[in-house]
Amino acid sequence: MSKLGPEEIERYRRHLVLREVGGQGQQKLKQARVLLIGAGGLGSPLIMYLAAAGVGTIGIVDDDIVSLSNLQRQVAHDTASIDRPKVDSASDTVARLNPHVVVEPHNMRIDATNAIELISQYDIVADGSDNFATRYLVSDACYLAKRPLVFAALGPFDGYLTTFKPHETDGEGNPFPSYRCLFPQAPNEENVFNCSEVGVLGAVAGVMGTLQAVEVLKEITGAGDSLAGNLTIYDALGGRFQSIKLKWDPNNPLSGKTPTITDLSIHAVA
Repeated sequence: MSKLGPEEIERYRRHLVLREVGGQGQQKLKQARVLLIGAGGLGSPLIMYLAAAGVGTIGIVDDDIVSLSNLQRQVAHDTASIDRPKVDSASDTVARLNPHVVVEPHNMRIDATNAIELISQYDIVADGSDNFATRYLVSDACYLAKRPLVFAALGPFDGYLTTFKPHETDGEGNPFPSYRCLFPQAPNEENVFNCSEVGVLGAVAGVMGTLQAVEVLKEITGAGDSLAGNLTIYDALGGRFQSIKLKWDPNNPLSGKTPTITDLSIHAVA
């Protein structure tokens, strides 16, 4: 394990004096490999705070380009980056922020053919995608690859956050819940929130992406309590947070007692 250099010690000084992080925790951050799904509203603060914290390698998966309408909330990009691939724009942002961080850009869409191989290259995954198909795919792939998944989602003035580790067990010996325990099946398309149609307060994405970064850093360093088994709900208009206990569903098709999902074939495009 490579040691922190003098410049890194100064850069991370506020981490090093934290009892819950310290030198050992900062070394864990330096050695960590984190994969981010999406470089948009959630992915932007994630990318910036993980880079600032000294996460050694950050993989970014996104096949989109920067548009003017992104800039109201996707703070990893700027006006000069319009029409550039988001992974390239985000990589440049990280380079300006912290030269000790390596970015691995994946300018592509994650799908059933590449998800397991891609996710297996990293220690932890953070999902900032904006559609249910990708969320189910990433959750299933993380379970099969035995990787923890820090998940967040947005509404116009609200957000949702949890950590999925269904390949591990809780204090009672039961598996932690998976995404399929929370949402056994995707909702009807007419009931799905669409950012372009109903809007989103940009700063809400900043709040949730930042909270996501906190949970990733906690999982890497071991600081505090994991969110596994708990769902945090943020109500921006009411200025309130709520925590809901999640339970493992023994009948869920992924991590239940008699699983029917054992690979990603259900996500394959016909």
